[in-house]
Amino acid sequence: MSVVRNQRLKVRPRVWIGLAIWVAELLLVLAVQSASGIPYDQWGDSAGNLFLGAGLSLIVSAVLLAITVTLLGWWRPVLHDRERSHHRWPIVFPVVVALAAVMLLAGTDWGAYSGAFLAASLVLCLVGFTEEIVNRGLLIVALRSRLGEGWVWFLSTALFAVSHLVNIALGADAGPTVLQVVFAFATGTTFYILRRVTGSLVWAMLLHALWDFSVFAAGIGKAGDIAAIGNVLETIAGFAAVVFVVFVIRGTHERLASGSSTAASRE
Repeated sequence: MSVVRNQRLKVRPRVWIGLAIWVAELLLVLAVQSASGIPYDQWGDSAGNLFLGAGLSLIVSAVLLAITVTLLGWWRPVLHDRERSHHRWPIVFPVVVALAAVMLLAGTDWGAYSGAFLAASLVLCLVGFTEEIVNRGLLIVALRSRLGEGWVWFLSTALFAVSHLVNIALGADAGPTVLQVVFAFATGTTFYILRRVTGSLVWAMLLHALWDFSVFAAGIGKAGDIAAIGNVLETIAGFAAVVFVVFVIRGTHERLASGSSTAASRE
């Protein structure tokens, strides 16, 4: 017997709410990072540059996002899908990304790190919380109020990728940044798959944090050959995920109910 329990939300999910939060978080990060006066390409020069240029904005963003989700009353739909994907095998793509991250860390020149710089770089792990809460959390909940899951995946992932263009305003070169957007779409799809297969955003947060930290770490000093192999593996997994994401979209029942409540689970 199937019984549907309703979860009363404080604020009814709307597409415009998700988009407004996406824009606001992007502008907040841009403002805090710009106020530091440290160009994007100088973040890796010292622990102080890294913390003020990137870490501080992540701390501020994480606090404000936690408050926002609480005020909306969206914690459950943000962190949990009602049902996991019927196809579990696509988890191979995020697993390969995790393996690639380990390879990057294995190839990292840890001798180039000071204790202070390592501490500052660990703050970057907060990106797993902030970017996932916005893009595969709040934005997905908002989009599910009106759209089918195929559009939910595409739009949330595309906006995640496009958000990286803000780096140009911070001093990054346009060419590599545009290429970063393309790769971000592929990697973002693996994070989406991980949410659908596990039914939880938490795993995507952890993988996102691990991947971003490993990429940054491998970029300090002279990385070993195994890091290059890891980058190739991650690229293959990401673009394969885009091809096969349809298998975690088919048969989904995550569309939010009308009104101020949504079916939270089925037994």
